[in-house]
Amino acid sequence: MQRERLMQTLSSYDHREISALHSLWELNARPDQLPPLTSQSGSVWSHWLVIGGRGAGKTRTGAEWVRGIALGLPGFARKPASRIALVGETMADVRDVMVEGVSGLLSLDPRTRPQWEPSRRRLLWPNGAVAQCFSAEDPESLRGPQFECAWLDELGKWRHDQECFDMLQFGLRLGDHPRQIITTTPRPTPLIKKLMQDPATAVTRSATRENARHLAPDFLKTLMARYGGTRLGRQELEGELIEDRHGALWTRAMLDDLRCTEAPPLSRIVVAIDPPASSSKRADRCGIVAAGIDRDGALYVLADETLGEARPQSWSQTAAALYHRLEADLIIAEVNQGGDMVAAVIAEADPTVPVRKVRATRGKYLRAAPVAQLYEQGRVHHVGAFSDLEDEMCAFAADGLPNGRSPDRLDALVWAITDLALQPRAQNPKLRRL
Repeated sequence: MQRERLMQTLSSYDHREISALHSLWELNARPDQLPPLTSQSGSVWSHWLVIGGRGAGKTRTGAEWVRGIALGLPGFARKPASRIALVGETMADVRDVMVEGVSGLLSLDPRTRPQWEPSRRRLLWPNGAVAQCFSAEDPESLRGPQFECAWLDELGKWRHDQECFDMLQFGLRLGDHPRQIITTTPRPTPLIKKLMQDPATAVTRSATRENARHLAPDFLKTLMARYGGTRLGRQELEGELIEDRHGALWTRAMLDDLRCTEAPPLSRIVVAIDPPASSSKRADRCGIVAAGIDRDGALYVLADETLGEARPQSWSQTAAALYHRLEADLIIAEVNQGGDMVAAVIAEADPTVPVRKVRATRGKYLRAAPVAQLYEQGRVHHVGAFSDLEDEMCAFAADGLPNGRSPDRLDALVWAITDLALQPRAQNPKLRRL
């Protein structure tokens, strides 16, 4: 019924009116591209941090916001802002991206397009609003001018980010409530992390795929195939803030360097299980990771099928199915929590699956350290990307995970690699697939 009314209404519009609707940002923007109502603390925001992947529409978001505050449009500002700062990594970036770019200020609704005065490095709207251009390479240029609002683009790339940001804050002193929008690909710089924790900041996020209708058809497909799940892909395509934890046993650069697309013929394959202590909803996850080893001793992580739910029937069936799919040699199961019950549950799910029970006699960090050393030696490769597992690995240090949870995926990985490469081979010669 609503669709019929909409079509009936649209049929009464002429071509120019339809074109105007297409250019109306409030109707075409995604929710994450429109100004938020409040900051993270629930108060009026002072900083709007727009974090997104490449091509996610960040530039258009920034340009439309500047247009909205310059004109005093509803939802953007109560009244027009008279003085605005546009700050990019270089002056060329301000001109080529923020002003003249395909999503820049001059590309927006021609009916409200400002006059561009390149020699004076400023935009001038008919109502008198002025946007001045500045380069982050010259923080001192922001000493003196004053503004009501500002647009900072690609803050994560600025060489003098803190110094330039500080100079701008001293100049944001006009109007009732000075504010700024920051559009950037996520990088774990101290300034961006500080802004994300600031109660006066509103944060919106977007992935490249959310803007797919405005991108070349093969762009996403090609880049996802090449970078999906990697640190670079998660940062540049998913818009995630990725960083390594100080003191962690693994780094993301290490994992990316050892990543491959397929494994060679393998001599042995195992599926390792780190079962939860109970089947309650509050229990930890059940870690399920598969890995293999080739004739030369190189190791390959093949799958992470860790389950969030802790029911024994679920994790035993998942592990058995993975065992058959990979044609594995056996399942390794930690029995510290469940004892013989663990093997019994797997046997109930599939009595044909061989199970080796292992028991932890040392702490998680001590068991993980020799496995991390194999990575440092370049012997362990990830076949594809395992984002959740790799997040755990790169966050695991001597005091465990920062959130205090059990590293279930990592535990399963450690059991698999330990069995394949850190146990005397004579213990299980019949399991070698030659």
